[in-house]
Amino acid sequence: MYIGVDVGGTYTDAVLLEKGRVRATAKVPTRTDLLSSLLEAFDKIIMQGFPTELIKKVVFSTTMITNLIAEKKYDRVGLLVMPGPGLCSSAYNFPADTRIVSGAIDYRGREIVPVDLAGVDQALTGFAAKNLRKIAIVGKFSSRNNAHEVQVEKHVQKKFPDWHCEVGHKVAGQLNFPRRVISTYLAAATREKYQNFIRSVQEALAKRQITAPVFILKADGGTLPLSYSSETAIETIFSGPAASTLGVQALTPAGETSVVVDIGGTTTDLALILSGVPLLSSKGARVNGYLTHVRTLAVKSVPIGGDSAVDRVGRDIIVYSERVGQPYCLGGPVPTPTDALRVLGLVMLGDGERAGEAMRMLGEPLGISNEEVAGRIISFVCDTIAREIRLMFAQWEQEPAYRVWEVLQKKKVRPNTVVGVGGGAAGLITQIAARLGASPIIPPYAPVANAIGAAVARPTLQASLRADTEQGTYTILEEGYQDQLPAEHFDEGKAVELAKNWLFKRITRYGLEKDLKEVEVTRREVFNVVRDWVTVGRLYDVVVQSQRGITYHVGIEVNEDDA
Repeated sequence: MYIGVDVGGTYTDAVLLEKGRVRATAKVPTRTDLLSSLLEAFDKIIMQGFPTELIKKVVFSTTMITNLIAEKKYDRVGLLVMPGPGLCSSAYNFPADTRIVSGAIDYRGREIVPVDLAGVDQALTGFAAKNLRKIAIVGKFSSRNNAHEVQVEKHVQKKFPDWHCEVGHKVAGQLNFPRRVISTYLAAATREKYQNFIRSVQEALAKRQITAPVFILKADGGTLPLSYSSETAIETIFSGPAASTLGVQALTPAGETSVVVDIGGTTTDLALILSGVPLLSSKGARVNGYLTHVRTLAVKSVPIGGDSAVDRVGRDIIVYSERVGQPYCLGGPVPTPTDALRVLGLVMLGDGERAGEAMRMLGEPLGISNEEVAGRIISFVCDTIAREIRLMFAQWEQEPAYRVWEVLQKKKVRPNTVVGVGGGAAGLITQIAARLGASPIIPPYAPVANAIGAAVARPTLQASLRADTEQGTYTILEEGYQDQLPAEHFDEGKAVELAKNWLFKRITRYGLEKDLKEVEVTRREVFNVVRDWVTVGRLYDVVVQSQRGITYHVGIEVNEDDA
């Protein structure tokens, strides 16, 4: 049996799957006291006296970080960067208080300029004056040599022991300095809230005596062991959208092509499935216009949902990109699109009289009926989501995988099926599809599709290898292990083979041998080391991961060993 749990901004959903069938579902409010929500969700899907040793896997997904970023409710962070030679400091337009400090590592990992600790102190004084207590420390080429980041981190902690430091080399090992800065900044801005989430998960599992392996869904549709995820929280930045995409993949026939629209309370998440395979972004996650090093499905979170606040400004009715509480019909403080859906009879949530009162507050000063107010709100929401889907198509069509798919269709065509999931799908997806000239589909279990997507996500592990043939050494980052390279000729193929060997070791340690279908190379970088016009060695950066995907389609009986 598998358990999937999706912790959203509005609701926490949970499912219990057995042999490819849904045995129980739960949808409970996500409270400030997250532990109580998790316990209630577990209690609704697990009968009293149920032997929890039958549970083989638990997977969590969450829109928490997505929602924090969409609503800009993350913590304030100071950026301390060491860009070294190259672009002028004015070219780095990062979204935070940024201090440039002297110090440089070259592409080989050699120090060429020592860290200016006096400059560091000056930067820290500036941060302290602005009451910034979370610092992101990033140096160019820190993935080659982290000495400067470690030195600055120790200096900060010695001077301000209660400050939290996030260092770039731990967040992202790839080259591309600006993306590593943004990734580190977001990791620092969301880490505290994410660690609170992890603690609540661990406590809930302990209280319900669930000892099965536990994973967190990543943005690319793969998973991380819960114990490892606390150090890589940024990987879950689009965990919720990934869950809804896998959920649609599991709830629709194999090989289907469709646009995924997950309408939640806080955000609406968009994704694309081409011939049964979720589209992967070739550039990494884009957050507020900035690219990061987070490997992700080609998704977007639109800050509008069933619980978005609605207000009247003059003669205009405005839907804000912010949630301030439950819908008015459920006892919340302000009108929302959910109240509009209730008035139009498109959902049956909450108190109909309070929903009517919410529309009356908006429409009475304008002299229009409750139904007309509700219609305006729903039209605005559907227009916004349809517009965002069209904008996403402009991005999706640039992806290499999309172009290959288009060639295979032998004509230029866009997917014409829109699959709606999430709590708001029933009331909105038909109108959204009509605006796109597409066919709407709402699959079974659509309200808990995210939790299903989490439950069926195939467990994944990765191994990151960094090798320097001139020095004759290699490192496996996840293990903190360094050793000498084999004596024989070492090339790119052997680098991939060595990384795979370490991946198999990790998979065996976690007992996931039966989940290993194939191995995918997620990063492969080779750099020549040139001295006196002669190539004297090569640097290899290789990351391999057990293949992402779903274990099975829901509703199809599977073998005992797979359930």
